[in-house]
Amino acid sequence: MSLIDRYLLRLALWPMVGAMGVTLVALLLERILRLLDMLSASSDRFGFVAQLAVNLVPHYLGLTLPAAFFLALVVVVNRMNQSSEVDALLAAGVSLTRLAAPYLCLAAALTAVSLLVFGFLQPYSRYAYRAVLHTAQNAGWNGLVPAETILAPSKDLTMTTDEADAAGQRLSRIFIRRITDKGREEITTAKMAEIRRAADGKNVRLELQDGQQLRFNEQGRPEILSFKTFTMQLPMTGPARLLRARGGDERELTLFELADQARTGSSTLSSAALKGELYGRLARAFSLPLLPLLAVPLGLAAKRSGRAPGAIVGGILLLAFHHLIQLGEGLAAKGRVSAELAVGAPYLAFAAIALTVFFTSRKRPGETPIGQAMEHLGAFMARMRMKKATAGAAP
Repeated sequence: MSLIDRYLLRLALWPMVGAMGVTLVALLLERILRLLDMLSASSDRFGFVAQLAVNLVPHYLGLTLPAAFFLALVVVVNRMNQSSEVDALLAAGVSLTRLAAPYLCLAAALTAVSLLVFGFLQPYSRYAYRAVLHTAQNAGWNGLVPAETILAPSKDLTMTTDEADAAGQRLSRIFIRRITDKGREEITTAKMAEIRRAADGKNVRLELQDGQQLRFNEQGRPEILSFKTFTMQLPMTGPARLLRARGGDERELTLFELADQARTGSSTLSSAALKGELYGRLARAFSLPLLPLLAVPLGLAAKRSGRAPGAIVGGILLLAFHHLIQLGEGLAAKGRVSAELAVGAPYLAFAAIALTVFFTSRKRPGETPIGQAMEHLGAFMARMRMKKATAGAAP
């Protein structure tokens, strides 16, 4: 590697890491908030949410890597262009192709990383996420009562308390609704309560103080019991296990498993769905080498038209490519279009756009079809505003 290559790669490294880190954290935080709300009734929700967040990292890493790489290249090339470093390199005989070469090498390395993430990490982490979520949603009650949370470990038991200590065992102002084995409803309130686990590990004993209990007798008449101390025994429920094995969804299969099952037809999943998932992952991974071909010319064009148009157009193209691949996978899974056409057409269209932009810009760096289209659009909008202003000023 030459000094120029090392310099260009070093410039792109930290913007890419920063963009990826910020985007990854933002996506994870948004998902964590939804998980906390979903698992609000679980007494061990924080432990479950931590496991779920870890298993979400490969999924969001696959989403953020192309966008962070593209954004970093646009920012770095534009920064070099604004400081006339690109002009100096071009004047020294460094072509646009040579300028993009280190970024193409970096894209090749990131493609290998993407194949690892899309092909192996995501399938296992997706299954692990579903397993943890299934366990969390069916975890029941472990004998602890967090404050200001309505617990409903079963359809026959509902509990809540206004205050609780850090361990969730000393409670204040507690409310309990229970349906007994005979189908009768009991409502118990107490000023204070203390939870003690039974030796068998299957029940807890609540020692209630200063409360009342409303219950119905055999004739259906209400009875109210006031007490200074009262002991109630409640059952704990353990977590449920995920019943099915990994592979019930094509997104839980690795690249090798997808290729093998699509070839042999040994899976319960349709061959079209398996091929659509396989080609979709490969298209996302191999789209990375196309990004420098698009980002470098757009970064050079930003000196003329500003940074925003290039970044915005590139972002729209990436977003459209991602959604078209998803659409193609869905159409292939339903058998409406062959997987090769449904996924290959968006990839070839994206590749054609990237190659056209790059080779057009080689002749006159900074001039791209996208930039020219944006200039024509800007000129058209300016003419429309002028005509509107002229019409408004006419008597």
